[in-house]
Amino acid sequence: MPQRLGIAILLGVATAFAANHVAARIAFDHGATVATGVAVRATSTALILLLMMRVQGVALALPRALRGWALLAGILIATQSYCLYSAVALIPPALALLVFQVSPMLYVLLSWATGKEAPRWSALPPMLAGLFGLALALDLRLEQFQARWAEIGAGALWAFASGASMTVVYYLNSHILKAVDGRMRTFAMTAVTAVLVIGGGAAAQALVLPRDGTGWIGLVLLTCFYCIATTSLFFWLPRLTATSTAALNFEPIALLVLAWIFLGNTMTPLQLVGAFITVGAIAWLGATKR
Repeated sequence: MPQRLGIAILLGVATAFAANHVAARIAFDHGATVATGVAVRATSTALILLLMMRVQGVALALPRALRGWALLAGILIATQSYCLYSAVALIPPALALLVFQVSPMLYVLLSWATGKEAPRWSALPPMLAGLFGLALALDLRLEQFQARWAEIGAGALWAFASGASMTVVYYLNSHILKAVDGRMRTFAMTAVTAVLVIGGGAAAQALVLPRDGTGWIGLVLLTCFYCIATTSLFFWLPRLTATSTAALNFEPIALLVLAWIFLGNTMTPLQLVGAFITVGAIAWLGATKR
């Protein structure tokens, strides 16, 4: 596939992922709980992946030696999903996603610490730039740090916990579960997430549905956008060049625009500069590895 077309497709996928967060915030603002959002999204995605695999003839099996690791990955995905949606419910979605973007940096550090990759000095500048940009985007200035942290701290910590959980998932997928078909791997993790969140949410009486039509629209759209984006990745990625995948870093930028349009979220010019620095640093970090 031509690289320009591949980039255009992945920009659309990134925008769909971003739209899922905006829809989630609408659902949460209208009565739905985080557990409900995660449960509906995970269940729907698992069913669609199951149908996709049946149509494409993918074997529904995991090697016995990898089943425990797949279960662990599913638990981590459930944690990641719940934490990120909890962040989206508390702070502007774009800020939550920017904090989540620490996960590629944490993955590099984890790979170095476990000896899976040799430390690369070339990776340090983009990581430092990413952290600097994140501080600007979050508007963390020394003279007002305490007041600002009281405003966004809880959401930022939820987003960081989500990124940390995803870091370990990246590691498991790259070094332990790599031999498993990506569709089967994602189905297993998503199915585990659905079971855990539905079971835990029911036990805690945390599965609360939206209280009005707007909330229901948000709940339906968050599911549709996420399912479309996830299944599109499996269909298009094998047909694209490796350099085209950098377009997926567009998700936070798309979220900034969508949150401004549909949620009324605004950022100062300095925060916008920080957001672009963070996104650019993540793309730079990926380029140093290639």
